[in-house]
Amino acid sequence: MNCKQRITEMNKMMAQGKVMEAFEKYYAEDCEIIEKPTGEVRKGKDAQRKAIKDWFEMTQEHHGGSIGAITSDEDSKVTMVQSTTDVTMKGQGRMKMEEVAVQHWNDDGQIVKEEFYYQLGPPPQMG
Repeated sequence: MNCKQRITEMNKMMAQGKVMEAFEKYYAEDCEIIEKPTGEVRKGKDAQRKAIKDWFEMTQEHHGGSIGAITSDEDSKVTMVQSTTDVTMKGQGRMKMEEVAVQHWNDDGQIVKEEFYYQLGPPPQMG
């Protein structure tokens, strides 16, 4: 299975509500997760596992989401996924989130580094 097939399968699992199962299967123990807009770095599977659980605890209602483009550079073992999520967060209201995630894979078929790119705050006004 190549990297694009792995990331596609991982996203299918997540869409079926198997978020933690996908995480356990596809992330390396020594993974590093980087939130590019904030600079936050989580090192190791335990730190990311906690972040996922915290996210679900902050979520009041999930209204939907979608996967846009998925691409890969098989030589570099890098995949990229464009996605949207529509959620109501406790105490924050409903919001639509758009992001691009970049995954770096090891030879064992697991993610060793993931970078999230998204905009914080309202979008800039044009014109």
